[in-house]
Amino acid sequence: MNNRQLFLQHVAQTSPAPVGIEIVEAQGNYLYDVDGNKYLDLIGGISVCNIGHRHPAVVAAIKDQADKYLHVMVYGELVQSPQVKYAQKLAAHLPTNLNCVFFTNSGTEATEGALKLARRATGRTDVISCNNSYHGSTLGSLSVMGGEYWRNAFRPLMPGVGHYDFNSDELIEAINEQTACVLIETIQGEAGVIAPTPEWITKLRAKCTEKGAILIFDEIQCGFGRTGKLWGFEHYRVAPDIVLLGKALGGGMPLGAFVSSHELMNLFTNNPVLGNINTFGGHPVCCAAGMAGMKALISEGWIEHVSKKGELFKDLLKHPAIRAVRGVGLLIAVELDSPEHVSQTLKRCLEMKLFSDWFLFAANCVRIAPPLTITDEEIASACAILLQCL
Repeated sequence: MNNRQLFLQHVAQTSPAPVGIEIVEAQGNYLYDVDGNKYLDLIGGISVCNIGHRHPAVVAAIKDQADKYLHVMVYGELVQSPQVKYAQKLAAHLPTNLNCVFFTNSGTEATEGALKLARRATGRTDVISCNNSYHGSTLGSLSVMGGEYWRNAFRPLMPGVGHYDFNSDELIEAINEQTACVLIETIQGEAGVIAPTPEWITKLRAKCTEKGAILIFDEIQCGFGRTGKLWGFEHYRVAPDIVLLGKALGGGMPLGAFVSSHELMNLFTNNPVLGNINTFGGHPVCCAAGMAGMKALISEGWIEHVSKKGELFKDLLKHPAIRAVRGVGLLIAVELDSPEHVSQTLKRCLEMKLFSDWFLFAANCVRIAPPLTITDEEIASACAILLQCL
């Protein structure tokens, strides 16, 4: 049996129609398959590879740490330099109230930890989230996910969750003295790139403060320069009580985190002790890789060009079949008339060695979220291929 057949037989599948190309190498903004084909990557591992695949600094950090030690003890028990340095680096680039990092293995674990922390801090159980939101796929994250199609098969879920439209007055009005937390994406990704108005997010912050509810911003997809600023919430000059990080956090390695204040985080240390714990969160190799990736992202100036590159995509993507192009920086949704049209277009793009994807709650949109290192020439080439496929 070849690797594709073994993949289908022995690797648990998540859909009846996986893309199924066999990757043998990834470098910079490109993927290479077993047949020698070279694909321009327009999704970057779903916003993971913000500085491209296998950035030399990240690879060097991985090798260096692997020569020292790998896993030594469950998270939070031993002083491990990669964790400490990366936590310090993150805190230095976040608002002053976000100064204590809890590393996890993934974004959905960060969501779970933040939900627990909000309940513990407030003594309340009700959670407010948004329709068409995505925060991960574990049971708590699934409970706050904003799509019944995705939730229904796994009921009963966590009780006390209310879903409201993003950017709506109804959501703000629903916040009351029973609300433990409000959890929103700073920019809705899987909904097809929907940004809040500055006025709405300011009112949201004020209402949470008034009612004593914890405000959680999910920056898992739109953090690390994706929107043209290091953090998506920087567009609105509003800070959360807890921020969720993931995807690009690990520089291509698996890593998540939720970040809050020392005051809140210390609640996990007593009644009960070990109130939140995991074995591999903040793995030293992952933290070393993430630290190197964040340093490269900032020092090499990639964020400074994101907005301009996003505008170039918008300028070039003009076609009768395109109903709308929505985007903040290099998180872009290209809306077509139907999911079927998107599926056909993506297949044609793959045939022309352009790799892209769609959105969970906006299946009629083509996803564009390339490495931030994509060049203007590569953007022009990608757009030409996409228009030809349309």
